[in-house]
Amino acid sequence: MSRFGNSFSCAIRGIICSVSSGHNMKIHLLAAGCSIGLGLVLGISKLEWAILNITIFMVLAAETINTAIERTVDLVTLDYHPLAKLAKDLAAGGVLLTAVNAVIVAFIIFGPSLVKLIYSL
Repeated sequence: MSRFGNSFSCAIRGIICSVSSGHNMKIHLLAAGCSIGLGLVLGISKLEWAILNITIFMVLAAETINTAIERTVDLVTLDYHPLAKLAKDLAAGGVLLTAVNAVIVAFIIFGPSLVKLIYSL
């Protein structure tokens, strides 16, 4: 059981580090908070909550993995190397893909309700 506890503790430390040292992670958390708030205000369905939850955690996980890859590359070499740049660019691209998906999901979930709200004003 102590191995499990230790693994869990390491994972929590990694999340805390990602949030405390990552500017982009703070932006993703702000966007997640806004999405959750909007979901509460608009009263989205259980299925929409599930999709929103999966989408939020995909972005947060991608950003955490991106940070881990960037730190690992920085640990291996301080010199410029095309493969190091490629590894960082690929990891950042993964975050961008999940973020674009999050925007699409937001339009699908929130769009119709927001359009109705705007036209009712």
